[in-house]
Amino acid sequence: METLRRLLPSASSLIVFEAAGRHQNFTRAANELAMTQAAVSYAIRGLEEQLGVPLFHRVHRAVQLTEAGEKFHADVSLGLSRIQKSAEEIRAKRRETNVTLAASTAFASMWMLPRLTKLREDLPEIDLRIQTSVRDLDLEEEPIPLAIRGGGDPVHWPRYHTALLAPEVICAVASPAFVEANGMPQRPADLLKHPLIHLEEPVRQAYSWQEWFASAGVSYPAKARRLTLNDYVLVIQAVLAGEGIALGWNHLIERQVRSGALVPVGNHVLKTDLAFYVVWPRSRELNLQARRVRDWLLDEGRREREG
Repeated sequence: METLRRLLPSASSLIVFEAAGRHQNFTRAANELAMTQAAVSYAIRGLEEQLGVPLFHRVHRAVQLTEAGEKFHADVSLGLSRIQKSAEEIRAKRRETNVTLAASTAFASMWMLPRLTKLREDLPEIDLRIQTSVRDLDLEEEPIPLAIRGGGDPVHWPRYHTALLAPEVICAVASPAFVEANGMPQRPADLLKHPLIHLEEPVRQAYSWQEWFASAGVSYPAKARRLTLNDYVLVIQAVLAGEGIALGWNHLIERQVRSGALVPVGNHVLKTDLAFYVVWPRSRELNLQARRVRDWLLDEGRREREG
């Protein structure tokens, strides 16, 4: 291998030579490789000096491979094509172990992250990539196989397959410290005496306090004490910090309620006609690893619903 290093100046010169020989033109080779014509000419001249033979006949505004150049070009082309094929196969194999899941920041932070250890234990050969966005990404336009979507009847997403992850169930939650300091609200109307934390996301629509109170038969006054945030993770952090009471989506806060970090208050639960789904495009097949991640997500969702 040390002899080869002395014999050839660099692998890049072989790439330049292959393109120049294929085009029989230094300018076209330069355009393909995003180089200048002078840089191509310099690389070829250096290769010829290293090998000790001319590889091209220079004629007016054209070049032609010499006999030695033709033989060398055939071998170089074959070698580079094999290297390219091998590299593409390696990259393709690597991509098969990567699975991207598009989701909201709230789902990624509150549902997915607490389960990453279990995912690694159950699917150790898969590298999960979580891509968050303030809006639902178009999986047909993006190279993303799976996403979490919230909404109503899946018929509204005709381009996607859908599978239920969790129904939308909403209760009011506070921190134990807040309840200790302010008392436990026993009825929905009791919450009006306390500061309420509102979520106003820029794109995705979410149930509001007005709708939650309306479902309990309580009128919500326009001038109620409120704190408004545009990210649900911040909303829950504010609740944990004792800043007030917020709406809690059960599939996101279930673990914190179970651990006692959050406490349901107000004795009212809103079960909407919406739900959260795992979705994937109808336009292309999921590879094996993406199917395994999908099935794992659905198993986790089913376990939570039944538990």
